[in-house]
Amino acid sequence: MEPWLRRKGNSRIDFQVAGETLRDTRRQREADFHDKWAGDVDVDALLVDETFTAVTALENQHVLDVFGDVRGLRVLDYGSGAAEGGVFLAKRGAQVVAVDVSQGMLDVAQRLAHHHGVAIETRRVEGDRIPAETSEFDRVYGNGVLHHVPLAVAIPELARITRPSGVGCFIEPLPYNPLINVYRRVAKEVRTADEQPLSFADVDRFKSHFGEVTHREFWFTALAVFLKFYLWDRVDPNRERYWKRIYTEAPRIAFWFTHLRRLDERILSRVPLLGRYCWTTVITVARPITP
Repeated sequence: MEPWLRRKGNSRIDFQVAGETLRDTRRQREADFHDKWAGDVDVDALLVDETFTAVTALENQHVLDVFGDVRGLRVLDYGSGAAEGGVFLAKRGAQVVAVDVSQGMLDVAQRLAHHHGVAIETRRVEGDRIPAETSEFDRVYGNGVLHHVPLAVAIPELARITRPSGVGCFIEPLPYNPLINVYRRVAKEVRTADEQPLSFADVDRFKSHFGEVTHREFWFTALAVFLKFYLWDRVDPNRERYWKRIYTEAPRIAFWFTHLRRLDERILSRVPLLGRYCWTTVITVARPITP
């Protein structure tokens, strides 16, 4: 047992200190993992426009529909990584702030922005609080970050920094599909030790901090593309991230992927409960509730 759990005194304070310490340790593991990844990133090879315009960019196209015109709006790229999303939104006229625990990734984000001729601001996350003012942002964008962070502290912070008229969209993996769970067990080297896909119960946790919470699921039969990568293309999932490859391979799989996407739309519109077996969900939040 850790010493802070044995300490006598106010148990509430003890557990608070223990929780903060565990979150600090988790945050450092995430930072170390992504700093190492950042060292291998070739900025020239990063896809920015394609992550929103490719036929496989289902979630980001939905985000654009929700966000609308972002010109002049302050946008937070939450857990930005290399900030492909933030740079794309900056190219559309947004004032983008990218935050991440990894200084290496933030450095990559600045180089990527320069490469695309735009300017973004970067801020490093060093604690539970998002480094931002209360009600600072009109739009909050997160792509694959919430399943890396403790939701109990992340969700209230996201509500704090969102303007009353603001909107947030978060693209997250779901835990229910057995095919994608096999992939997760195999692709351990490209995943962090602490990440956990979001359940629908996790999505419901947003309702305590936002007056409006909706979600939409993507990639049901379209997940066959993962089987293609593994069985046909023989791509080692520990050497190449499949969630990146869906963009680089988009031109070659566009024809048959389009049919799968349309099939998914028909199936999910008729049997919404099958959405739980999709790969991803896009959580949309509005009307933040702040203390």
